[in-house]
Amino acid sequence: MSDARGVAALYDIHGNLPALDAVLGELRREPPDAVVVGGDVAAGPMPREVLDRLRGLPWPVHWLRGNADRAVVMGFDGTIPLELRDHPLFEGDAWAPTFLTRADRDFLDGLPPLLALDVDGLGEVLFCHGTARSDEERVTTATPPQRLARVLAEAGAGVVVGGHTHRQFDRRAGGRRMINAGSVGRPYEHRPGAYWLRLGPDVALRRTPYDTAAADERFRALGYPAAELVFTTVDPDEVAERFEAASGQPPAQASLIAPEHNPLRSRSVPLARPAAHR
Repeated sequence: MSDARGVAALYDIHGNLPALDAVLGELRREPPDAVVVGGDVAAGPMPREVLDRLRGLPWPVHWLRGNADRAVVMGFDGTIPLELRDHPLFEGDAWAPTFLTRADRDFLDGLPPLLALDVDGLGEVLFCHGTARSDEERVTTATPPQRLARVLAEAGAGVVVGGHTHRQFDRRAGGRRMINAGSVGRPYEHRPGAYWLRLGPDVALRRTPYDTAAADERFRALGYPAAELVFTTVDPDEVAERFEAASGQPPAQASLIAPEHNPLRSRSVPLARPAAHR
């Protein structure tokens, strides 16, 4: 097992190439040892371009599956449920794969749900999209400490990194820690920008500004069906409360992650090293 001195966690890019390029500009000035792409990468206005950019990175890249990655696969396969097809986001999930190849579809479909790295200064870190048991389960700034402690205990790691709810936080409960990397491409924050995370040896929640007005114009010109939702102004606290209010609903069956996929629950599976994994 080797240590990763510095890891950049890029979550919820959602096909936003201008936001990704802004973050990559920072990484080129201060290169990481590895990059974790934390899911929901292609569900957005520029899916092919984002995948190509990430595949061409000069650093080792570790990929995770997100719920929107599953939705893009359903869009490719034509299996988005009828009751969801008129929703703008699912219209976007059906639109995005028209720019992807069968190989892209299979790549997204085969992404792992969990990843463990040994990060300098932090030790074992479990990376997930939502939680260790579901890529749709939500943890927010409004999650009560008792529920957060249960989620972290189920994960089995001292430090868990997630995304999915598109808002950064760094919280502790039950002697464990959860960090939300935020969203590169569609954040629910008080200020516009691309939100991401640097790990090792410390934790740094990062925000990178970019020209969101130009990006908005570009996405609308492309015909992305959910373009009006990318930069919609929201109240982050209201969104967190709404997400938490719905936390009592059981996660969708397709979102569930079997315990054997957790590398910290199955010690026969070694922790990932910061080596190339594309």
